[in-house]
Amino acid sequence: MTGYNLKQPDKTMVLPEILREISGLTDIDNSTIACIQDEKGIIFIYDIISNKINKEYNFYTDGDYEEISLVDHTAYILRSDGVILEIPNYTVKDFKVKNYPTGIPANNNEGLCYDEAKHRLLVSSKTKIRKDHELKDMRFIYAFDLKTKTLASEPVYSFDVQAIKKFANDKDGNVHAGSKKKGEAGDIKFLPSAIALHPITKDLYLISAVDHLLFVFEDGSLKHIEKLDHKIFNQPEGITFLKNGDMLISNEGQTATLLRFNYLK
Repeated sequence: MTGYNLKQPDKTMVLPEILREISGLTDIDNSTIACIQDEKGIIFIYDIISNKINKEYNFYTDGDYEEISLVDHTAYILRSDGVILEIPNYTVKDFKVKNYPTGIPANNNEGLCYDEAKHRLLVSSKTKIRKDHELKDMRFIYAFDLKTKTLASEPVYSFDVQAIKKFANDKDGNVHAGSKKKGEAGDIKFLPSAIALHPITKDLYLISAVDHLLFVFEDGSLKHIEKLDHKIFNQPEGITFLKNGDMLISNEGQTATLLRFNYLK
C-alpha cells in the first residue's frame, strides 16, 4: 500500500484564483510550501495551516513553468521544454536567475524533485522521446547534477508502459485508468505529471494525471498502483511530502485544491 488513505483527505484546501493553474509545489517546513502556476513567473509561499498566500516572489516573465524544488535557500524551477531555472537566495530583493538548458530529448517535461542522497534533481518527461517511434512506450527520468550543473548522459530510470500495464493486470486487477469512465489496465498511458521522493521510505511517487493513477516505485521497480478518485482529484498535477511523511497533492482546475494526507506509519 501507499501508506495513505487516498479515499479521504485529512484536509482539503481550496486555493485562491491566482493558483487555479497550480502546476508544482515543494515543502519549506511543516506549515509552509512554495508553489508555482504554469502561466506566471511567480513563486508563491503558501501557509497550509492558515490556508493563505504569505508572500510572492516574481522571478521571470510569463512562461510554461511546471515544477519547483528547493535545495536549502536555492529554488529550482522546471520549464516544460526542459530548461531548469536556478534562483539562489530567492527571498532576497535582487536575486539573480540562471538558466540551464538540459537538452532533455522530450518536448514536455513536468516532474521535478530533489534527490538529497545524491545531490541531484530528478526530472521526468511526460511524453515520448522526440521523433523516435521505437521508444514510444518508454518513459524516462533524468538526473541533473547540482555540483556540475549538467544532465547525466543516460536516464537514471526507464519505464516500459507495456510492463506497467502487465503489472496492473497481474497485481492490481481493480485498477482502472481514465478520468471519467472505467477502463481496463490496457488503457494506462503513463504520462508523468508529478514526481516526489518519500522522505522516510525513499520510494519514488509518480502521478499520471491523465490516468488518474498514483504509482510507487522502489529503486526503480514498480511496487504499487493506486487509483485516484476523479471526484477528489480533478486534475492532480503536483505532489510533495512534509518531513514527517504527510503527503500533499495539488489539483488544477476551476476550483483548484490542495489535499493533505497524513502518513499512516
